[in-house]
Amino acid sequence: MANSITLAEKFLPVIDDIYKNQSVTQILDNDTQVNFVGANKVQVLKTSTTGLGDYSRADGYPKGDVTATWETMTLSVERGKELSIDRMDNEETLGMAFGAVTGSFMREWVVPEIDVYRFAKYAGADGITKVSGTLTAENILSAIDEAKKQMDADEIPEEGRILFVNSDLQLLLNQSVSRCYGSDAAVNTIMGTYNGMQVVYVPSSRFITKVDLADGATGTGFARAEDAEDINFMLVYPGSVLQVQKFAMPKIFTPDENQDKDMWKFQFRLYHDCFVYENKAKGIYVNTAE
Repeated sequence: MANSITLAEKFLPVIDDIYKNQSVTQILDNDTQVNFVGANKVQVLKTSTTGLGDYSRADGYPKGDVTATWETMTLSVERGKELSIDRMDNEETLGMAFGAVTGSFMREWVVPEIDVYRFAKYAGADGITKVSGTLTAENILSAIDEAKKQMDADEIPEEGRILFVNSDLQLLLNQSVSRCYGSDAAVNTIMGTYNGMQVVYVPSSRFITKVDLADGATGTGFARAEDAEDINFMLVYPGSVLQVQKFAMPKIFTPDENQDKDMWKFQFRLYHDCFVYENKAKGIYVNTAE
C-alpha cells in the first residue's frame, strides 16, 4: 500500500491548507493537550482554589484548599465519505480531476459543516449569555459594546476575544462608522478590528443556532434545523472552548489497488467535536436575530 500512503501525504497538505484558509472557526483552535480515554472520551483537568483570609500573628496563614478534578467530554460526531473517479477521467485531465474533486469536497462540504456545527453547539451551550434583537446601522455598534460590557462584568480576559459577525451584516457594520477619505489610491471600508477585538465575518449559512447532520443514507451533508435562529454576532473568548479532532485523515487508493472498480478511490473520515467549559461559559456572548 506504499502508493496509497504516498498519495495521502501528497494531498493532505492541500486539504489542510483549504481548511486553514476557508474555516472561520479554525482561529479558535489552540494547543491544549487533551487526554483521550478510550475511543470517544476526552478528559480535561479543572482546578479551583479558595479565597484569601486574615493572617494571624498567632496562628499564621489561614488554611485553604485546592480542588483538581477531571472533566470528561464525549466526542459525538463521526463523519465520512467515499468518492471515486474513473481512471481514464483522471488520465484525460492530466491528473487534475482527482485533486480538483477532493479540494472541492473539502471546500463545499467538510469545512462548512465543521463551522456550522461548532457555532450551533456554542450557541446552544448552557451558561452562555444570549440575547436577541434586530440590528441596524444605528444600533449594531451599541449591541457589540453591550456584549463587551457584559464580558467585562463577568471578568472575562480582554486579550484574544474574537468577534464573529454574520456576513449579511457586514454592510451595516461598515456604515455604522464615519470615515474621512483623502486622495488615497486604495480604499478599504471593511472593519477588521473593533476596540481591540478581531472581527471575523461568517457566511450566513454557517451562522445558525441549530443544524441537522444527514446520516448519508437518506441525505448528505447538513441542513438548517426547523427551529434554528440566525446569529447576528458571537463574541468568543478562545479559552472558553475546546475544539477536538481525534481523527481527520484521507485514504487514497489507486485504480490498481481498488479491487472493486477501475477508479481512484478517496475515503475521508472525520471524528471530532467541540465543547464549552462549564466554568468558562460566560466567555461566549450570542446575539441572535428576532
